[in-house]
Amino acid sequence: DGKRLFYSQYAYYMLNKPAGVITATMDKKKETVLDLLDDKRKDLFPVGRLDIDTEGLLLITNDGELCHRLLSPKHHVDKCYFAKTDLPIPADAVKKFEEGIDLGDFTSMPAKLEIIGDCEAKVIVQEGKFHQVKRMFHKLGKEVVYLKRVAMAGIKLEDSLEKGQWRQLTEKEIEKLKEQADGKKEILCSEEGKNTGNLSDVE
Repeated sequence: DGKRLFYSQYAYYMLNKPAGVITATMDKKKETVLDLLDDKRKDLFPVGRLDIDTEGLLLITNDGELCHRLLSPKHHVDKCYFAKTDLPIPADAVKKFEEGIDLGDFTSMPAKLEIIGDCEAKVIVQEGKFHQVKRMFHKLGKEVVYLKRVAMAGIKLEDSLEKGQWRQLTEKEIEKLKEQADGKKEILCSEEGKNTGNLSDVE
């Protein structure tokens, strides 16, 4: 019809996942993260998962090879979370996270914990096992009452994205993902508090 068409083999999206939406490609009862996208191609899938009540950054793509490399623990890709707990977090929790916590069925890899308030913390893990961050706090006698992923693999959740909103990744961000998948590190949640997206201000 005289219109120019564009096709790209791979798609890469950033989604600000809201609570109540499940990280799955399809479900007969609940809304999935793919239901939030306008792109309805059938080969899209989330990179890892977030619990139904966890909010924040979720990457979605159809690049299976990149996804596998990003999720493999041997590539040490950082996933950064903001967490609120029901009780104050003790100072010795930092060391316990660094040493790895025995969760019964497995011992977590060394993780980075930065306490930014009595009941608030930044957590960086390089695994993504079921309820892992919540279980690590639970093992210390604290319950996570709010959890939000704010960064993953060098990509920070864009502040302007409202819950449920999404956008395509830029070419620069895609290149950064590939560098992370190849083991080139870039810490977004630093001890100095730089590039953290004002985690202490997250509500």
